[in-house]
Amino acid sequence: MSAVGRPAATSRQPGRLTGNRDFLLLWVGSGVSALGSRATSISYTLLVFWSTGSATAASLVTFAALLPNLVTQLPAGALVDRWDRRRTMVLCNAGRIVAIGSVAVAVARDAVWLPHLMAVAFVEASLGICYALAERAAVFNVVPADRYGAATAANESRANAASILGQPAGTLLYALTRWAPFGFAVLMHVVSLVTLLFVRRDLQAPKARADEPGGLLARMREGFAFVWGQLYLRRALGLFAASNILFQVLGLGLVVIVKARGGSPPTVGMLLVVNSVLGMAGAMTSNFYLSRWGIRRIIMGVNIAWAVLMPLIGLAPGLVVLGAIFALIHYGAGISNVAGMLYVLRSAPDHLRGRAGSIVMLLSSGANSLGALFAGFLLDSTDVTTAMLVVGGAMGVIAVLAVLGFGGRAAAESERAETERAESERAETARAEAGRAGSERAEADGEPVVGRRAPGEPCGPAVGDIDEI
Repeated sequence: MSAVGRPAATSRQPGRLTGNRDFLLLWVGSGVSALGSRATSISYTLLVFWSTGSATAASLVTFAALLPNLVTQLPAGALVDRWDRRRTMVLCNAGRIVAIGSVAVAVARDAVWLPHLMAVAFVEASLGICYALAERAAVFNVVPADRYGAATAANESRANAASILGQPAGTLLYALTRWAPFGFAVLMHVVSLVTLLFVRRDLQAPKARADEPGGLLARMREGFAFVWGQLYLRRALGLFAASNILFQVLGLGLVVIVKARGGSPPTVGMLLVVNSVLGMAGAMTSNFYLSRWGIRRIIMGVNIAWAVLMPLIGLAPGLVVLGAIFALIHYGAGISNVAGMLYVLRSAPDHLRGRAGSIVMLLSSGANSLGALFAGFLLDSTDVTTAMLVVGGAMGVIAVLAVLGFGGRAAAESERAETERAESERAETARAEAGRAGSERAEADGEPVVGRRAPGEPCGPAVGDIDEI
């Protein structure tokens, strides 16, 4: 993988994210969009489950919302790398406004139809995937290289903040009137669309190289070749895919447990707030753990912790203990999410970031749709305590695989070599940006610039192939 030069203007962006206008606009726009999506995600479940009492019916809508992770990710990643990123995000917001608005109208008219909800959930999620892939790639064009980690952590914290506000807001709005959370989501997507119009930087994906495959299938194969070349990334994705299936059982199980113990939709919302607060805390502290433990120990530690915590859900004596267990599980998820996405986006060249992100999401979350169906059937066919013990046993097997895959000497040596390589790359980038800044100041003062590179000449050596985490 060769280094891809960043626009010179990137080095002139303010070092602090709070002073980077374009990053803040993207951050806020994506945040309010996620806020609306979070409000509808819980509202779909409440609308169906509280109306029918069937976990299977509720899981069908969840299945439709998660199915795009399996069928939309790959083409979306290839297309996002080719399309104008700003225009893609604008059109995705417009499409979600129309789709969710149709649900608000249907619910207000008391004309709810399960196939309609499933269709809208699928369309909304598909557009959300395209939007998220474009936004993640665009962020790396508006922040300097030394702020990649901070930007990734800020984005993950934003996702958890959207959950903190969106899911309880969805439950409260639903309790007020059933169509309100969907109307709220429409408003949030309108705000997100407006913020995009004020971003100054060009977010267009780079022009295709002469040696880059042109067809959709060829471009997807190129993305797969990159991701498959990362040995330990492959192993991590397998672990994440398996654990994400179990998280679908946990999510629906929380609703079932609360209702069985006499709780209400606002009770579910309050527990989700606690989960999201701890998830955001995990994201905000992720750089602390990354600098001290590294990705290898984070993967092993988080999976072991989940194996201990998940079976305790079915044995929790009350809602307070239940909320504490869920919160700790989500704290670990916040740490691991930042670590995984930062590695992928930092190692991938700009022209591959959409595809790399889509393939990682496909492999790690594509089975979520099947997990949602499994969750409904499992919780309808057995009691929730037994279901949680089954989940805990499966998580124990995943934790053993994590230790076997990442606990060896070869994995430790690979991680150490990757850390040294990343530090060398950051130092080279800093020197190159400092040199450009000095040349610009000298030109502004009318001084001759000595040793200036010819246009198109590389600023330093190419980065070698990154084969492992």
